[in-house]
Amino acid sequence: MSLIKSLLRIILGTLIAIPLLLYPFLYFMQDKLIFMPRKMDNHFLNWIRKEYPDAEVNIKTPDNVTLHGWYLRNEKPSPLLIYFGGNAEEVSGLIMDINYFKGWSLLLVNYRGYGLSEGKPSEKNLLNDAVLLYDTFSKRAEVSHIVAYGRSLGTGIAVHLASQRPLKGLILVSPYDSIRSVAQKVYPYVPVSLLLKHHFDAMKYAPSIKIPMLALIAEKDEIISPSHSLALINAWGGHTSQLMIPNMGHNNITMGQGYWNSIIGFLKQLKTEF
Repeated sequence: MSLIKSLLRIILGTLIAIPLLLYPFLYFMQDKLIFMPRKMDNHFLNWIRKEYPDAEVNIKTPDNVTLHGWYLRNEKPSPLLIYFGGNAEEVSGLIMDINYFKGWSLLLVNYRGYGLSEGKPSEKNLLNDAVLLYDTFSKRAEVSHIVAYGRSLGTGIAVHLASQRPLKGLILVSPYDSIRSVAQKVYPYVPVSLLLKHHFDAMKYAPSIKIPMLALIAEKDEIISPSHSLALINAWGGHTSQLMIPNMGHNNITMGQGYWNSIIGFLKQLKTEF
């Protein structure tokens, strides 16, 4: 009996110790789990500066942080596409896909701590910075309309921007209902709502947003399950178009069949409605 009691004490102690150790670890490590800043490759930086000598921009935030990126302006007055990347993405790379955005200007600004942008990323900072980008570039005479294009983490930022400013449309790649919901599925026995600092709750805004939205979903997405994307789509207040891309995962969705054609078609349709 004494052996059984000892084993029960050990099991009980382990069950108590696991959350006591795991929960603080997840709380203090969540910034590194959510935000994975990528710096800019110097060779690529020099190539962009040579190929697009007038595209580099630096935007000063109200709290005196400098955000760095690229404004690829169309030759004529045109609509602007603002891109919000994934949690481990240096957004300058989208310049390589510029031919898909003919007739549009393109704004690529890295999050705080990413690329050459200063500062530290957080939900509050990234959401505020997105509004700042809109307010800064919507005032430019050559910008007729603005559409947001978000991928993964950036979809929540794009949705928030749509709730704050009059966008004409949204492109969401691997969208989610909320980071809280995604994290809860990964850690089903953890009180995520109590521990999470960065909720990125897109679902909160979805029903009140009436603009058109295109959602691109990877069938085999191993990070953001399609169920999270579909939950957001079903809650959307405006017209939605969606494409489930077969046999693609979270990181290679852009290579999937129909990905770029869907974006081109959506942007073309939006331009006819301006």
